[in-house]
Amino acid sequence: MEDVTVAHAPLPVGPPGLDLAERARREQGATPPPAPGAARAEGAGRRAVAEDPDRFRTCFERDLDRIQHSKAFRRLAGKCQVFVAPDDDHLRTRLTHAIEVCQVAVSIARPVGLDTALTAAAATGHDCGHGPAGHASEGALSPFLDGGYHHAVYGADVVLEPLNLCAETLDAIRNHSWNRPAPTTAEGEVVAWADRIAYVCHDFEDAVAAGVVRPGDLPDAVSSVVGRDRRTQLHRFITAMVETIADTGTVALRRPEADALAAFRAFNYERIYLRPEAVRQADRAARLITALTEHHIAHPATIGADGAGLVPGEPATVAAAVRHVSGMTDRYAAAAGVALLGWDEARLPRSA
Repeated sequence: MEDVTVAHAPLPVGPPGLDLAERARREQGATPPPAPGAARAEGAGRRAVAEDPDRFRTCFERDLDRIQHSKAFRRLAGKCQVFVAPDDDHLRTRLTHAIEVCQVAVSIARPVGLDTALTAAAATGHDCGHGPAGHASEGALSPFLDGGYHHAVYGADVVLEPLNLCAETLDAIRNHSWNRPAPTTAEGEVVAWADRIAYVCHDFEDAVAAGVVRPGDLPDAVSSVVGRDRRTQLHRFITAMVETIADTGTVALRRPEADALAAFRAFNYERIYLRPEAVRQADRAARLITALTEHHIAHPATIGADGAGLVPGEPATVAAAVRHVSGMTDRYAAAAGVALLGWDEARLPRSA
């Protein structure tokens, strides 16, 4: 495995030389069995609260349905991917990002024989723990929680907890970030790769549309390997992932495309995510989120029904305030800053 890159620890799919479920074979109904390392759906699944199995759906298919129908997933439509509350409706939100991650992940998982329902459920729900204004909320909310605020952990353990999802789905969501421990399933590892592949490609496309960068700015180390447009880039990354998994039997990406992905991500950080204006707006967002959380801790009645009976400053009140603020959309948080904090609109974060 010297010429491939893994996101976490190596997770096996099967022996090298996997039998791929290519399109022509699937059209003829001749698909190979699930890969040896694929997750197995069994009955109602391993859930915190036992349930009866569904007559028609596997446990992972039920998880996907529950996430798609959840309020947490719907709220992603109002949470930014890169640009805070943009005027351009074509720029991505966390919702469209999740949908695109799901497409990439399933396109990798299907031909190598992994469970596509588990893959889709984890990909669809992977960012449900994000607060308003994207990653800026993590730093702002971290001081209020023991161990800090990580969107992947918070999404699995708090936001999606009421859905009673399968242990494998929650694990894949909790550990999709590369700075987290390895997922326990190959499907979860595919989602980790799909997240990174999707966001570097579509964030660059959005930045071009917003006039932040130009198509020709993309380094040759990226464009010479995967091309300059999103469609070509996704196709080449997905194909390389499938071929690498088939060749090695492990969820990994061969060196040329892995190096191109790393260079792509580094370019995006330098030219898009960490450019001075973006940092300024992230700082504004963090100050707003901190101020809103502090306000709700001091005045739990402003949380709404979840704040009834809570005592200002108590641990339960802090937890309720964090949950309330983390669930806000970008526009709701901005409106709350004006209505509750008396902030002038000029202080609010804006698309940068």
